[in-house]
Amino acid sequence: MVMQTSLISQHVGDVSPAKRHALLRQTPITLWLTGLSASGKSTLAFALEQELINQGRACYVLDGDNVRHGLSRNLGFSPEDRAENIRRVAEVAKLMNDAGLIVITALISPFRSDRAIAREIIGSDYMREVYVSTPLNVCESRDPKGLYSQARAGKITGFTGISSPYETPVQPDLTIDTTQYSLEMAIAQLVSVTLHQTLRSVG
Repeated sequence: MVMQTSLISQHVGDVSPAKRHALLRQTPITLWLTGLSASGKSTLAFALEQELINQGRACYVLDGDNVRHGLSRNLGFSPEDRAENIRRVAEVAKLMNDAGLIVITALISPFRSDRAIAREIIGSDYMREVYVSTPLNVCESRDPKGLYSQARAGKITGFTGISSPYETPVQPDLTIDTTQYSLEMAIAQLVSVTLHQTLRSVG
């Protein structure tokens, strides 16, 4: 079905994003956590959310597994479906940023082109790419869902890091290797990026 975009109008309200941001007394941002399965993205995302809430910040995690139960439940894991999943999450993150919220995404998002589209949608001023660079052998040794063993056995095809590539970020805003730093140290760096825009690598 072809969308008749000519029939759709965009309405602009009287409340500006700046007013919403001022109401919440924070600068909205999207931290886009990318990395292999079991690299620690979700652990970092939810720990960061808890820390920001403790500091009185309004924030929300868009976790890759969670969005596939609702927003993207009709999508598979082909490159095309992955791209559409990233696009949907980016559009939601953009709306949340517009509302004044801090957004933390935790998605494998293996392809640079898809992450570039996410940055284009959200806006370079609002998106920070965080590469959770935990090595493949460590991720595979963790394997909390048994996915790597199934991929090695050929029961799962197109699995990132095994039968499908992961394209590492060229210039991430922050790099975190969870084998080198504790959760507390990593969260401290993520908070710094979120609230102060101070960018440096961890690990």
